[in-house]
Amino acid sequence: MNTTEIKKVRKGSSDKRAKIMAAARDLFLSEGFDRSSVDAVAAKAGVSKRTVYDYYGDKQNLLLAVVEETSGAVLDMIKQGISDYLSEFEDLEQALILFCEQFVVSANGSSDYSALIRLVTMEEANLPISFLENLDNSTEERLIRRFTEFGENGLLNVPDPELATKHFAALTFLMVFNQPTKIGNLHNEQTKRIITEGVRAFLRAYGQRAIYHKNEELS
Repeated sequence: MNTTEIKKVRKGSSDKRAKIMAAARDLFLSEGFDRSSVDAVAAKAGVSKRTVYDYYGDKQNLLLAVVEETSGAVLDMIKQGISDYLSEFEDLEQALILFCEQFVVSANGSSDYSALIRLVTMEEANLPISFLENLDNSTEERLIRRFTEFGENGLLNVPDPELATKHFAALTFLMVFNQPTKIGNLHNEQTKRIITEGVRAFLRAYGQRAIYHKNEELS
C-alpha cells in the first residue's frame, strides 16, 4: 500500500468517527442515552453497527467519547480567554472581568457548551464519578495554573488554588449561567453586574487587599 492509499484510509476513518460522534450526540440529546440504540446511531451516521462497536466498544464508551469531545470546545474557550486577558495586563480586576465576559459570550454562542451541560445533567447517572471528576479537573486546570502563578507573583493570596478557582467560577460566569432566565447577552446590565461584583468579591477574598489585611492582623 502506498502513501496515497494510507492517507485515504486514515481520512475515511476520521470521517466515519466524526459522523458517528455527531449522530450519537444528536440522539443522546434528543432521545436520551437509554432510549438511543447503537443501531440508531449507526443508521444516522450511515455506517454499520459493527463499525460503531469497532471504534467505540459499546454505547457507554460512546457516551464518554461524546462528552469528552464536547468538553474540548469549552477548554478551547478557557485557553483563548487566558491568552487574551490573563497573560499580560495592567489591572487584574479588569482582566478578570474581561475574561469572564468573553467566556460568557463564547459559551452562549456555542452549541458545544449547551450540549455539554445538557449531557452531563441528563446523563449523570450513566457517567462514572471518576469521569466527571476528571472532566471538572480538566476544565479548571489552566485557571488553577494561572491563579497559582498569580499567587507566586504576589497578585493573589491563594493557599489552595483549586478551591480559589472553584470560588471564582461560582461567583462569576457560573452564577450568570445559573440565572432562572437567560441573561448571557453582555448588553444586559444584570450580566455585567454579576460578573463585576463577582470578580470584586473574589478579589476581596483572594486579592492583594486580603494579603495586606492578613498581614495587619498578624502585626
